[in-house]
Amino acid sequence: MQELGIQIICANTPQAKGRVERANQTLQDRLTKELRLRGISTPEEANRWLPEFMQSYNCRFGTSPRSGLDFHTSLAPADNLELILCRKATRTLSKNLTLQYHKTIFQIQVQHPAYAMRNAPVTVFENAKGEITILYKHTSLAFEVYYQQEKQAEVVPSKSIDYELRQPEKPHKPVPDHPWRKGFSTPLSKKIVANDGDILTLPN
Repeated sequence: MQELGIQIICANTPQAKGRVERANQTLQDRLTKELRLRGISTPEEANRWLPEFMQSYNCRFGTSPRSGLDFHTSLAPADNLELILCRKATRTLSKNLTLQYHKTIFQIQVQHPAYAMRNAPVTVFENAKGEITILYKHTSLAFEVYYQQEKQAEVVPSKSIDYELRQPEKPHKPVPDHPWRKGFSTPLSKKIVANDGDILTLPN
């Protein structure tokens, strides 16, 4: 928001927080009942009907602003929403020009000598689709995935539990050359041969 020049007004008072909660309660109550009355049960149908509900809701509960001036400003030519509305993280390149982000090691590809970018700070951008962009001094860098760790169990937020349960993952299968597929060599599978002078041949 700071990059776009937008000031965030937070509900820091109990009165403002109460207005927000009452509005959410109204939407959760009226919107659900309206969907049932109209027989809407799919997200596609709800999205097509949503503009009609918004217009009706604003007419009944909306209030006119004190000023009719429009304070919205146009985007500047340098404003790239793909690099603003995304996740950002700062990393430092290693001597081999690698960096780690979300259990993945990225190898930077450069044409000039590698020592020129050792320990250089770069910014990693990840958009909503999971696409990665790496910038160095506002210049995009070419890279390739050097190593990606297998996905492990992650902590799921309480608000995403229902979604994650509806998206079950496929059971993990070991790779064809996994040791489990080759079997294990145990002492019981080997034949023990007693040699001369071995403890097994000594008299009791």
